[in-house]
Amino acid sequence: MKRTQLDKIKELLSRGVEKVVVKKHLEQALKSGKKLRVKFGIDPTGSKIHLGRAVPLWKLRVFQELGHQVVLIIGDFTAQIGDASDKQAMRRTLSEKEVKENMKDYIKQISRILEMDKVELHYNSEWLGRLKAKDLLALAMKFTAQQMIQRRNFKERWDRGKPIGLHELDYPLLQGYDSVAVKADVEIGGFDQLFNLEIGREVQRIFGQPPQDIMLFQMLPGLDGRKMSTSWGNVITIVDRPNQIYGKVMSMRDEMILEYFKLATRLPLKEIKKIERDLKSRKLHPKEAKSRLAREIVSLYYGEKAAEKAEKEFEKVFKEKKLPAKIPTFKLSEKEMSLLDVLSKTKLVASKSEAKRLILQKGVKINGEVQKDWQKVLEIKEGIIIQVGKRRFVKIKT
Repeated sequence: MKRTQLDKIKELLSRGVEKVVVKKHLEQALKSGKKLRVKFGIDPTGSKIHLGRAVPLWKLRVFQELGHQVVLIIGDFTAQIGDASDKQAMRRTLSEKEVKENMKDYIKQISRILEMDKVELHYNSEWLGRLKAKDLLALAMKFTAQQMIQRRNFKERWDRGKPIGLHELDYPLLQGYDSVAVKADVEIGGFDQLFNLEIGREVQRIFGQPPQDIMLFQMLPGLDGRKMSTSWGNVITIVDRPNQIYGKVMSMRDEMILEYFKLATRLPLKEIKKIERDLKSRKLHPKEAKSRLAREIVSLYYGEKAAEKAEKEFEKVFKEKKLPAKIPTFKLSEKEMSLLDVLSKTKLVASKSEAKRLILQKGVKINGEVQKDWQKVLEIKEGIIIQVGKRRFVKIKT
């Protein structure tokens, strides 16, 4: 095997990897030249793929480059149940209609990372939709309630008296059945998926299949330092505009820079090590490192020209205090509206409560003037420019 191939395998098994089960077995399989079936399941709980979810997708790309068969499962069935991994309360279940709406552009987004013509694509409703009650009960009989309740977040919810839905206990069994359906050799996922993926190994044994190896990745923190999550809104998505991505990266805390270089870019590890040394020696300022990081991430999804343009735009807006060259417009037919309603309707904020908080924090401007009254009724005029924070703008059309 060529040295470059061995180097790729070494990096595949280490970069951003939290745990491998069973590492020696997987390493031998990778070096053997055998074409492995590498499974990754993604539930369309939101309509946009964020950088945290892109981490395993880029790992799949490396598996592709090494000649392995990527088996991608869109969890259109399991998304209706909801994965309880790392959840401290029962998550809202999604309707079939919501799931279909969320996954409308999924393949288009994933194709920005994977070579889709080489991907074996499945929707798990193909087999889970046909699974009979007696089959699910037969599978459930192989496990105990104690096994499920001992899961860390379930145990915490049990101790606090918070409800645990019976459907949540079934989720790992269904995800494990996915591995049986596609005869997975390897399954990958975030570290919060450890319980589910280990159950998958057991389900495969029950059905007489050799248990899959598992590769788990470090969790990419969201912009607020918590796990990046669509439901928390602390995300950078791969379909955000270049200016949005660049601005969001520049706003993150300095201590997250190296994690993002390692997990959200394809920059060689040697270069990342050099950035780490230069940051420690103060040869490199964190702001310069974030500029490099922002360019790398934008380039990954939009190309180098778009990254250069986003950088110039950022410098124009933030250094020279000028308005962006292009400001999105939003049409309002009303003559008057409360400021909270305007901010919410134009999608500058996620909710009216967030709008109120930002106004009180002096984070909202109209035509450059800071707004202090959250109860203000705004006269709607053509060309009003509303700014939220440092990077969200909208121009009103009437």
